[in-house]
Amino acid sequence: MTTVPTVTPDRVNQITRKIYPNYKVIVLNDDFNTFQHVAECLIKYIPGMSGYLAWDLTNQVHYEGQAIVWVGPQELAELYHQQLGRAGLTMAPLEPA
Repeated sequence: MTTVPTVTPDRVNQITRKIYPNYKVIVLNDDFNTFQHVAECLIKYIPGMSGYLAWDLTNQVHYEGQAIVWVGPQELAELYHQQLGRAGLTMAPLEPA
């Protein structure tokens, strides 16, 4: 009997690429931050945040209890989450989008 050599696949060709998940930055309602302060923080720390969107999100935080204010890569989400928290806003833990 003759045996046939076994060919093992090249592991280099078996690379699986995964996309990093985006993360949500969520501001929670509280009893001590004013509408003005929340809106100003959103404008100051979230890139591209307009005054109109900041006020819409501030209203959503107040009336619905929370608002997703930014979604994106984890490293930036951590930065914005930390900045908003240091400014005194009540933040939900970061979570994958």
